[in-house]
Amino acid sequence: MSNQHRIVLGDLELVPHLSGAIFVPAHHTLIISDLHLEQGTSLARRGIHVPPFDTASTLAMLAAVISVHAPKRLVFLGDSFHDGDGEARLQGPHFSQLRQIALRQDTIWIVGNHDPEPPQLLGGVGADEIMLGGLTLRHEPKRHLKDECEIAGHLHPGCGLSLRGRHVRGKCFVADAKRLIMPAFGAYTGALSIRSDAFHGLFEAETTKIWMIGKSGLHRFSL
Repeated sequence: MSNQHRIVLGDLELVPHLSGAIFVPAHHTLIISDLHLEQGTSLARRGIHVPPFDTASTLAMLAAVISVHAPKRLVFLGDSFHDGDGEARLQGPHFSQLRQIALRQDTIWIVGNHDPEPPQLLGGVGADEIMLGGLTLRHEPKRHLKDECEIAGHLHPGCGLSLRGRHVRGKCFVADAKRLIMPAFGAYTGALSIRSDAFHGLFEAETTKIWMIGKSGLHRFSL
C-alpha cells in the first residue's frame, strides 16, 4: 500500500500518497502539484466540452489526503488553476471549500506557467519557489542542478507496465538522488511518458526509481 513507501531526497524522508501528493513528516508539510482547477470550464471556453466535474473531484481528493496526514503546512507546486482566470470562475461552494482548506494551515501557492499569479482571495501566500529543509520546491524542474536538490511538477510524469499480457498505464512519481518530479494531482490532467524528450537529461538512469500509482497501491521499480 502507498503508506509503506518512502522516498529519500537530500536528508528528508518523503511519503508518497496514492492521490499524487507527497507528505514530509519532518516538516509536517503536504506538497501537491498541478491541480489544474477549472480545467473543464477553461476547455469549454475554447469549444471543447467535457463533464464539468473536475474541480469538485479534485477538491474532494484534496480534502481526503489532508485528512490522512493533517499537515501544518500546505504547498501547492504551481498550475493550481488551469489558467489565469480560474480563481474567478470558482463557483461559490468550491470557492468556500478551497478557501477553508487554505486557511486551515499555512498555505503557499507556488506560481506556475498556467497561473503566473497566485490566488488573490483564497488565503495563503504566493512564491516563485521556496526552501524546505535542504530541498528547493519549484514548479518547473531546473535543467541543471548543481549543489541543490529539488521537488518539481509541471511535466505530469506517467509510465506503463506490461503485466500478465495486459498493458497498464498510470501517473507516477519519478526520482533520483537529487530530483523528484511529482505527478499531476488534477482529476482531468493526463500523464506524459517519462520516456519522452521532455525528461531527457533530468535524471541519472542508474539511480532513478519510479513509483507508479495503481488503484490500491504504489508500484516501485527502476527506470
